Amino acid sequence: MDILRPEITVAEKVLRSVVVYLFLLAAFRLAGKRTLGQMTAFDLVVLLIISNVVQNALIGNDNSLGGGLIGATAILVLNAIVAWITFRYKRMERIVEHSPTVIVRHGRILRDSLRRERLSLAELRSALRKQGVMSLQNVRYVILEEDGKLSVISRRAAEP
Repeated sequence: MDILRPEITVAEKVLRSVVVYLFLLAAFRLAGKRTLGQMTAFDLVVLLIISNVVQNALIGNDNSLGGGLIGATAILVLNAIVAWITFRYKRMERIVEHSPTVIVRHGRILRDSLRRERLSLAELRSALRKQGVMSLQNVRYVILEEDGKLSVISRRAAEP
């Protein structure tokens, strides 16, 4: 057996890589920003299981070095193409990327925003404490960013 020669065709290897990449892109888009920015032990376990499950879909019966390199190259090229498309076309960026969500406005928690982002009140309070915010009295906005991190804008920072 030649370790560099894939056991399945290059076209099948590329197609498998593209399908798995697009599936995972859609799945993580639907999972929400919280999953990306504030990974818990449960989220890590799910991610590890997903990686193991899609491995077989990605490589099929092929365990060759060449097949692995072809699959990895296909994913990297596809990722570069998606990054270029989202940079070039703002509409595609809105489809692929998350947009910021206001979680707190003028010291009041927007519970609909918390529900939509599947962020619990306890998780919000924990994230705020990590940023040194103990009370919402001096907070103008808390924004859940595209990457799942919270930005806090205090009342004092916005005033001249």
